[in-house]
Amino acid sequence: MPKDTAVYTHGHHESVLRSHTWRTAANSAAYLIGSLTPGATVLDIGCGPGTITADLAALVPGGRVTGIDRAPEILDQARATAAGRGLDNTDFAVGDVQELAYPDDSFDVVHAHQVLQHVGDPVRALREMRRVTRPGGLVAVRDADYAAMTWYPASPGLDVWLDLYERVARAGGGEPDAGRRLKSWALTAGFTRITATTSTWCFATDEERAWWGGLWADRTVASGYAALAVEGSHTDRAGLDAAAGAWREWTAAPDGWFSVLHGEILCRV
Repeated sequence: MPKDTAVYTHGHHESVLRSHTWRTAANSAAYLIGSLTPGATVLDIGCGPGTITADLAALVPGGRVTGIDRAPEILDQARATAAGRGLDNTDFAVGDVQELAYPDDSFDVVHAHQVLQHVGDPVRALREMRRVTRPGGLVAVRDADYAAMTWYPASPGLDVWLDLYERVARAGGGEPDAGRRLKSWALTAGFTRITATTSTWCFATDEERAWWGGLWADRTVASGYAALAVEGSHTDRAGLDAAAGAWREWTAAPDGWFSVLHGEILCRV
């Protein structure tokens, strides 16, 4: 049965924020940057620690960016990120993409990065995003697609990790392979002017492998995801330890390479 909301699989453990604070407009919203204009008003949904939000604010001088997140505890960090960059055109609030607390036609751009994969009803979310976007404005969404992630060398342990992650995410009401579904969801939500693209993250240097593999090894045993995996009887602590070990083994491979595919949509309202 469809759910109105979904469990946020990752939580806000340090290993999760290690990834989220690395994100920038350049590495996570490049498909949108060329459409931003001075003076634009932007809603950044699922802003987390605010690194992308702050970048967007710097790209719309004279405009304003509002960041929202369902987790109030992360918003203080987002405010600190913006303040640390000397930005005075940001504000932050608790909010839910499925019930946005803004009037119709409030923003020029509504943006969501890695959000719809964690939402129980992504079509409803997209309809809300369209509702608060002014005519002529843009809805911009980017989500990873876990089943399309690929790596080298082959690792049976990472195969097990991926299967486990997808089961845990779906049990919580989310869709980890959201990237490939974005255009379909947007069409169902009533959008007609959709530009669909893809982009990737790639981790291959020694430093990149240590960072990416290390945060996933830690996330696998210590984050909210780890608790959900055990509490939902998807695996046990030994299974989590084995998955974390597979990540560390991949990290140590000098020819190791990992690619994350993202689906992207720009929808003109």
